[in-house]
Amino acid sequence: MSTVLKTFSKEELIEKFKTIYEIGWIENKRGKNDGAVGNTLEDLLEIPENNLPIPNAAEWELKAQRATTSSLLTMFHTEPSPTAMSIVPNILLPKYGWPHTEAGKKYPESEKSFRATLNTGSFTDRGLKVNVNDKERKVEIIFDNANTDERHAEWTKSVEERVGHLGNFDIVPYWGFDDLFHKAGTKLKNCFYVRADVKREGKGKKRKEFFLYNYVLKLSSFDQDKFIQAIRDGKIYIDFDARTGHNHGTKFRIRYNDIPSLYKNAEVVLDKREK
Repeated sequence: MSTVLKTFSKEELIEKFKTIYEIGWIENKRGKNDGAVGNTLEDLLEIPENNLPIPNAAEWELKAQRATTSSLLTMFHTEPSPTAMSIVPNILLPKYGWPHTEAGKKYPESEKSFRATLNTGSFTDRGLKVNVNDKERKVEIIFDNANTDERHAEWTKSVEERVGHLGNFDIVPYWGFDDLFHKAGTKLKNCFYVRADVKREGKGKKRKEFFLYNYVLKLSSFDQDKFIQAIRDGKIYIDFDARTGHNHGTKFRIRYNDIPSLYKNAEVVLDKREK
């Protein structure tokens, strides 16, 4: 027997958020992971995971976080172009990868890793960085050996042997602006952005965590120009996570606090934080 899904208008949902705030501190019974604050809120709203049932309106999502979190939110997965070349497994891993920490243990001696979290802010210790190429309307990954830390000298030597030089990539990994706009536009829907203060009581196995949902933003009209500007400003990270034989996917990620900067409209509908 199917269950009829409860629906809300946006106005009713805002009133529901205010009612939940009035309840006060609510015990977390959804575990210790980053998603617990959102899962607990979904339970209180009696809705399916990450799906706000608002009829007769553009699609809306619910994003919730602990007020103190520093975690990055994965916005979407997308592999770099030229996609036909499968750049991560065919170029980045074999030519620029480094020995996996479990090589010779969990994995074969030859196991390589290419795990890196990059933005436009600064080069990583292996000389990698994000670059916004406005002329060609691309977001690129660039390599500059001059910015490689000397402790990676052995890796640098191996790169030169594998590639034949230490200049920038022969085939620069990139994402076209238009492709990113399409991907982000379908994933970054209108959303209610909720933050919760956290407190913990007790010790050991009796230690409990409680949430106070005291801040809600209504975010609408994802803005493509603001998205590219956020990449320029280093607010968006590109996260590679691959090892020999398995690519976990390339992710575009952002800190929760920077999510509002991607939308044209950000309306505070509840703010009961301590000033």
